[in-house]
Amino acid sequence: MDEDFDIPLVEDVNDDIDLPGDVPTLKVGEEKEIGTQGLKKKLVKEGEGWENPETVDEVEVHYTGTLLDGTKFDSSRDRGTPFKFALGQGQVIKGWDEGIKTMKKGENAIFTIPPELAYGESGSPPTIPPNATLQFDVELLSWTSVKDICKDGGLFKKILTGGEKWENPKDPDEVLVNYEAKLEDGTVVAKADGKEFTVMEGHFCPALAKAVKTMKKGEKVLLTVKPQYGFGEKGKPAAGAEGAVPPNATLQITLELVSWKTVSEVTDDKKVMKKILKEGEGYERPNEGAVVRVKLVGKLQDGTVFLKKGQDEGQELFEFRTDEEQVIDGLDKAVMTMKKGEVALLTIAPEYAFGSSGSKQELASVPPNSTVYYEVEMVSFIKDKESWDMNTPEKIEAAGKKKEEGNVLFKSGKYARASKRYEKAVKYIDYDSSFSEEEKKQAKALKVACNLNNAACKLKLKDFKQAEKLCTKVLEIESSNVKALYRRAQAYIHLADLDLAEFDVKKALEIDPDNREIKMEYKLLKEKMKEYNKKEAKFYGNMFAKMNKTAPKEPAPMTIDSKA
Repeated sequence: MDEDFDIPLVEDVNDDIDLPGDVPTLKVGEEKEIGTQGLKKKLVKEGEGWENPETVDEVEVHYTGTLLDGTKFDSSRDRGTPFKFALGQGQVIKGWDEGIKTMKKGENAIFTIPPELAYGESGSPPTIPPNATLQFDVELLSWTSVKDICKDGGLFKKILTGGEKWENPKDPDEVLVNYEAKLEDGTVVAKADGKEFTVMEGHFCPALAKAVKTMKKGEKVLLTVKPQYGFGEKGKPAAGAEGAVPPNATLQITLELVSWKTVSEVTDDKKVMKKILKEGEGYERPNEGAVVRVKLVGKLQDGTVFLKKGQDEGQELFEFRTDEEQVIDGLDKAVMTMKKGEVALLTIAPEYAFGSSGSKQELASVPPNSTVYYEVEMVSFIKDKESWDMNTPEKIEAAGKKKEEGNVLFKSGKYARASKRYEKAVKYIDYDSSFSEEEKKQAKALKVACNLNNAACKLKLKDFKQAEKLCTKVLEIESSNVKALYRRAQAYIHLADLDLAEFDVKKALEIDPDNREIKMEYKLLKEKMKEYNKKEAKFYGNMFAKMNKTAPKEPAPMTIDSKA
């Protein structure tokens, strides 16, 4: 036998073998057929665990191949060197591709492979005759996971060194990588250590951004990059230290994800962004009403420092209570996403900073409409007491306090903040099954007041659907609550549910016939209904007019020709 004989690519054989959904379970010494084309597997030694290699994985095996009469034609064991190949890529005969993916690590099996899944009618002269059924004694030593990242055969990842933990970078994150890119002939076309880039912006070629999103910190991989994820049909000319990439070139890129900085959206409109410079401890974060102690530096876009707290030795830490408007809204919202010990860079748009008026700060003025940047270290925080940590009297007291805070905010026109206070008040007393009768009575009064006031906030904020829901909650408790009927009618009018609005207004007037506000609302409602009816009549009038214009004319009646 030739010393360098490996299982070659197959010529003149049938297409894919059909495998059943479940691989047959075998006991040692048992033999079963795999699929429907005559491939048989006999288990010699059980493997470890439960995993099997998958298509594209790089497997390492020892094997001995014989004809049915026992003639040995090849053996990796005789050479003393295991054989490696990529599973399911046509690098070996089909019987191997299909059989080995049923094995576990350390498993030893004998495969009987019919000619259709081996070398077919031509055989492999001079060692394998035409139409030969072959037997292979195979031991699966190990395999390296290779992932088809984009599921289209364009980008494969082979893990060289495993990473830490389980997180992967996301599109907004800023990654730090080392990489080396080569052509298939080994020519280095690009190399960089300590390269930092934002995932969504990418770097070098599309493959890098797609690959890092599947990697863990410290992971090192080998990427096989087909042209669609490299430089495509055009290739890339040489530039600076980077070499030229020919058209339609496949690249081999060694990539290491050193670390990354997580970037997250603090607000849904992406106008307050947070980049973590140093991870914090544990999992707890400040809640609304928490007292936080931070070090911080505030800067303008040109680097001008306008605020500095707790940074210099001996300088006191900056302390404030969240959700109390003691700092700008963007900073307030961002610190409630931070853990103890976390250091973060905040980018805050004017809407969440000092707006169109700007602000005079300790070290410099912030011009109008400025985006500001804060580097913040969360030194410590004391959370506001949560409802589950309170006894019943404390819950009722806390709900009353939040209601009063909401009232103050409402009177000063801060409807969104007032709404949050009313919502929090209700949460304290929502579950009252353990309350005494007197406590239930107090809780009921607070729920009614807070939901009614919150409905008023929602009307001001033009959130009419939520206003309607809050009034309905009140009416479920007190069916004759005039304020709830009145405010729900207002919501219905804005939602164009005029019949429902009329029902609520009439009911409110039955209960309180002298109420001036309700009478005014009824007058407004009647005007709205009159206006609506006019619009509706005009709409249908126009529609019928158009129909009459386009309708076919009736044929003239038949007449008898007098000359007939």
